[in-house]
Amino acid sequence: MSQVILGLIAAVVVVLMMLAAAIRIVNEYERGVIFRLGRVIGAKGPGLFFIIPIVDRMVKVSLRTVTMDIPPQDVITKDNVTVTVNAVTYFRVVDPVRSVVAVEDHVLATSQFAQTTLRSILGQTDLDDLLINREQVNSQLQKIIDEVTNPWGVKVDHVEVKDVELPESMRRAMARQAESERERRAKVIHAKGEQEAAETLGKAAEVMERRPAALQLRVLSTMADISADRSSTLIFPLPMEFVKLADAVRPLAEAAAARTEEPPQR
Repeated sequence: MSQVILGLIAAVVVVLMMLAAAIRIVNEYERGVIFRLGRVIGAKGPGLFFIIPIVDRMVKVSLRTVTMDIPPQDVITKDNVTVTVNAVTYFRVVDPVRSVVAVEDHVLATSQFAQTTLRSILGQTDLDDLLINREQVNSQLQKIIDEVTNPWGVKVDHVEVKDVELPESMRRAMARQAESERERRAKVIHAKGEQEAAETLGKAAEVMERRPAALQLRVLSTMADISADRSSTLIFPLPMEFVKLADAVRPLAEAAAARTEEPPQR
């Protein structure tokens, strides 16, 4: 009797073990690639399903987007400047079967190829393009990496160059260049301001020349502004007409003075 009970217990244990080996649960963001006697039969999931113990083997593959940092790389740009660049890559698995069958480790393979591509592309790029046209460089990197990883069932969504570290000498040279550019712009703006001011003053002089009353009003306005200051000196502008009149009368006055000083004739 005891042997029968032990046999039943052993059978129940074996059945439970077979069920445990046959039941598989895959999350929503995962897929299970099934191999039957070494041959792939497809991907299953998400949810609960059964496999044949011993005969079938399952490999889980995550479909979530992977954010992978590309370690800092020393790169020599096209214009022979050595910079240290790091980047980040966003990719995800779109074909679970190919990501398992076509490559041993799709994450490691994508990482290594992203590093080599980063050095290769930046070596063909000028420093100014790397600093200014970074979006174009990112797009080029994404396109090249995605073409290689596509047979692996991996889709590269974005590649972003995060930081470009320049040598100290290059930083100082760029700072001097930026300062010179700012000085040049300031001089150009100042010259344009002087030109516009001169043109405005010329137009105002033409108006005052045609309308003397405008000049008198300007003189009175200036005197009002000066008188508002606490100063003991008052500047009174003399119209140019008085100066011209004085210049015209001066020869007559000098002639009259000369005749007055001549001695009377006997």
